Amino acid sequence: MMAVTSSCKDGGHKMAMDNGKYVRYTPEQVEALERLYHECPKPSSLRRQQLIRECPILSNIEPKQIKVWFQNRRCREKQRKEASRLQAVNRKLTAMNKLLMEENDRLQKQVSQLVYENSYFRQQTQNATLATTDTSCESVVTSGQHHLTPQHPPKDASPAGLLSIAEETLAEFLSKATGTAVEWVQLPGMKPGPDSIGIVAISHGCTGVAARACGLVGLEPTRVAEILKDRPSWFRDCRAVDVLNVLSTGSGGTIELLYMQLYAPTTLAPARDFWLLRYTSVMEDGSLVVCERSINNTQNGPSMPPVQHFVRAEILPSGYLIRPCEGGGSIIHIVDHMDLEPWSVPEVLRPLYESSTLLAQKTTMAALRHLRQISQEVSQPNVSGWGRRPAALRALGQRLSRGFNEAVNGFTDDGWSMLESDGIDDVTLLVNSSPGKMMMGTNLSNYAAGFPSMTSAVLCAKASMLLQNVPPAILLRFLREHRSEWADSSIDAYSAAAIKAGPCTLPGPRLGSFGSQVILPLAQTIEHEEFMEVIKLENMGHYRDDMIMPSDVFLLQLCNGVDENAIGTSAELIFAPIDASFSDDAPIIPCGFRIIPLDSKTDPSSPNRTLDLASALEVKPPGNKTSGDSTGNGNGNSKFVMTIAFQFAFELHLQENIASMASQYLRSIIASVQRVALALSPTNIGSQVGLRPPPGTPEAHTLARWICQSYR
Repeated sequence: MMAVTSSCKDGGHKMAMDNGKYVRYTPEQVEALERLYHECPKPSSLRRQQLIRECPILSNIEPKQIKVWFQNRRCREKQRKEASRLQAVNRKLTAMNKLLMEENDRLQKQVSQLVYENSYFRQQTQNATLATTDTSCESVVTSGQHHLTPQHPPKDASPAGLLSIAEETLAEFLSKATGTAVEWVQLPGMKPGPDSIGIVAISHGCTGVAARACGLVGLEPTRVAEILKDRPSWFRDCRAVDVLNVLSTGSGGTIELLYMQLYAPTTLAPARDFWLLRYTSVMEDGSLVVCERSINNTQNGPSMPPVQHFVRAEILPSGYLIRPCEGGGSIIHIVDHMDLEPWSVPEVLRPLYESSTLLAQKTTMAALRHLRQISQEVSQPNVSGWGRRPAALRALGQRLSRGFNEAVNGFTDDGWSMLESDGIDDVTLLVNSSPGKMMMGTNLSNYAAGFPSMTSAVLCAKASMLLQNVPPAILLRFLREHRSEWADSSIDAYSAAAIKAGPCTLPGPRLGSFGSQVILPLAQTIEHEEFMEVIKLENMGHYRDDMIMPSDVFLLQLCNGVDENAIGTSAELIFAPIDASFSDDAPIIPCGFRIIPLDSKTDPSSPNRTLDLASALEVKPPGNKTSGDSTGNGNGNSKFVMTIAFQFAFELHLQENIASMASQYLRSIIASVQRVALALSPTNIGSQVGLRPPPGTPEAHTLARWICQSYR
């Protein structure tokens, strides 16, 4: 019969002996056992015997009794942890249930409003058939007036005038966040639940583009507001946010005047900037609200003149409604509503600025994912998310992404200047020769170990092209896994040598085969939509005999959008050579690829399309898709814009040679990408086979075909 412990009134424990008698533990004995338990919850028999020898107060207890005590202690600890976990899950489900009930109420209001509008328009149509042509035209025009956005008269920029604008912004934002001011359509592919990113909706039939999301995060409201207001820390397309003025309101709120700049996602379009008013306040129910809008109609107040290379866009009332949850955490409602001035970009790119789906995936969902990532790091610091150093790794990812955005945009105030074109405008060359200037988080003088900092410079070669009939995820995954098909190994080795020894001589042509590639996983986000890794290119030292070259080349690489079933806006592959020491302050000059789908503005939210929510919410495994499937991200009729940017550190006197090499190298990469895209196209595979393609991935077909061609 196993001995069992039980609690005593005096706080001690008593032990059941095999003969049925009980031995009472004293508080000192319990304290000694608890101390050992915290040091080692499962001690060996030798350790238990040692404890008896070291603690005279345990001398009257047999080792078997101590063994049973530890068994019961572990059982109690397990029960306590399970109870705590279930309580946390219960609080989470309770909050999620409350959120879903509120969403259901909002949808019922929206249905009632749509039924009312339907009957109203039906009545107007019947009246129009009975009226004359002129009267009917006037009736139709009049009936549509309530959809127009009212024009607000100019406000005074005094504190009272700004407070009036702030209160209007708050009211309009709340009507979008919890009401029916915008006709929201559920974003296909999103499954609301306690472990999902949240409930995400996109707009239909409103001015500009809008997205809305609501979800749960395990952070307090003040912490959530602090994170979200620091937009550059989580929104990688945000270049800078400058707070120009801060005013306090009588109710304890804060009004801020901001100037914000966003990067252009591609070389084919200019960047955007905004002149904003942001209002932070606390509501009567304890909810924290951060709302903002563009201001351009204030009288006698500060104004922001147009900035070179930027297009002034508009943010309509948007923001964050953050409500505390019982037991900790927050329920957050996010609304992003923008007018990105699509007229300022080429017509083929306008869907990029008119798609509420892309806005939701790029901005709204990014905010929720960042909050969930930080929440997990706080609640479970030992769980692998972004690795053992989550903040440091996130900072490295931010540097990679920011450096690539800087290269794509090439702003003059960062030191970039354009080189004269050679008459072929498919590749743009820029050079940054500012000595000692902090660029992309890296001081250029770090590259010139033993060289004067005045000789350090960076050249960027960039280009964009349109692709069609190729799934972005498959294309980017191929570029990631088969680097030898497009990269020049001598240039990779040269870049790594620049990291180690500073800019050296111009690399020569490709000499021999590409070294083997080893992918070393480093970290991934909680949603697995983005991951960081180290690429090790082995046996590279033999490419250059006239300069010190590393035998192995290391690349820090950031990937997202490589999962065909993931909900995301773009696919990116950004990398930079790093030193093998992998220090946090290692110089980083990113290069890479970005593929952005030119999504149709009315595709998911068309009023003429019936949404099959059951099929839209079902996520198919990759194996169920054939190579000719035209659904999801692999839509055969979809168009994509790919932007490529590569950077090279060099000495100033080698600028002409480096420029020629970079231009030729980027054109060779473009040709390789086009060849790979053509080979991976489902239509191309189908036309070559002539019948239904056999099962297998497009990469397998492509590799098999290339192997046969090489053998011939």
